[in-house]
Amino acid sequence: MTDTRHLPRTLIVRLDSAGDVLLAGPAVRAVAAGSSHTAMLCGPRGVQAAKLLPGVDEVLEYDAPWVGLEPAPVSRAATRQLLQTLTAGCFDRALVLVSYHQSPLPIALLLKLAGVGWTAADSEDYPGALLDLRHRRLPHRHEAVAALDLARDAGFALPPGDEGPLRVTTPPDTTHLTGSEPYVVLHPGAAVPARALSPERAARAAAALAAEGYRVVVTGGRGERELTAKVAGSHGLDLGGLTDLRQLAGVLAGARVAVVGNTGPAHLAAAVGTPVASLFAPVVPAERWAPYGVPHVLLGDQSAACAATRARHCPVPGHPCLDGVSDAEVLAAVAALCERRPRAMHNADRKRKTDRTDLATDASPGPGGASGTEGTSGPEDVTGAKDVPGPEDVSGPGRGPETERGATV
Repeated sequence: MTDTRHLPRTLIVRLDSAGDVLLAGPAVRAVAAGSSHTAMLCGPRGVQAAKLLPGVDEVLEYDAPWVGLEPAPVSRAATRQLLQTLTAGCFDRALVLVSYHQSPLPIALLLKLAGVGWTAADSEDYPGALLDLRHRRLPHRHEAVAALDLARDAGFALPPGDEGPLRVTTPPDTTHLTGSEPYVVLHPGAAVPARALSPERAARAAAALAAEGYRVVVTGGRGERELTAKVAGSHGLDLGGLTDLRQLAGVLAGARVAVVGNTGPAHLAAAVGTPVASLFAPVVPAERWAPYGVPHVLLGDQSAACAATRARHCPVPGHPCLDGVSDAEVLAAVAALCERRPRAMHNADRKRKTDRTDLATDASPGPGGASGTEGTSGPEDVTGAKDVPGPEDVSGPGRGPETERGATV
């Protein structure tokens, strides 16, 4: 049995959405393997995802006024409460996980005020005394890999046998919701409209899948019931509003393929090992946000006019990057992915697969801009940062040659 008495109490901060928290999962497991207690500080939209991550002992919530689509107002009372909670946690170390365009410095300041002894984060901004490890993010890194890079350079390594895929705790059997026959999940919604098919286009995709012989299960949150009812129509099973995040994990785990945009359920599907037909709007780069560690097909014109704009609403009339994807492309993607997900695996395989073989298909871009079939971008990429030291090369947290400490810029 491992003696954890001298291991640190560690806090991992990821303040944005459920998908972001799920992508932090491999880094969380690395931290947990080297900590006596691992807590996550999340925003309201990430709390339920954090509760699904292996290795998390405690989940704390803070609605940060610098994060989210509708940020909370700045509040002295909320800030005092957070400082009290963090102080009571007696954390020795903290890792702040942010996307490439975000700053970790506001929360780093609060961590210092709460007495957290040592803090690490990727930061493009000069941190002064706020960070003990100012980490340099390597270019073109997937979000999951970038988080693992930070954890490793902070002295935390994945345990033996863990190759770094996304994971969640064992999802429930949801046969009572889906039925026992094989099915394909179509998740039409997204928090950001630019990253989803239009409702009309999603309904046509559902009809095309049903006409091809697939049993279609349409999923969505409580606020998306009107959308899921429209998309399911008379040819799909409408589960809109009937699942929480854990139950949705069960539904996705039982699916042969998930057809979904760049949104949290895409990463949840990857975490339960389900292949993803990814309707990926290029408003953010696929190299950072594509489904991680599972076979997937990237659908959508990645060179569209909206590329890299981070637009919430499509700035191009007609939403061509996604609505231009043809039914034939969707059907081809689902068929290719179903070959990697046999019918017998329906609602039975709850174990994460680690097959690294690329999908063998001749899919090519069509009129809608599908980029063809992608392989399993994932666990093998974790070890790709040859020029960044691992924990065995570091004499203490933040001491590697590619890192900076405090104000030594």
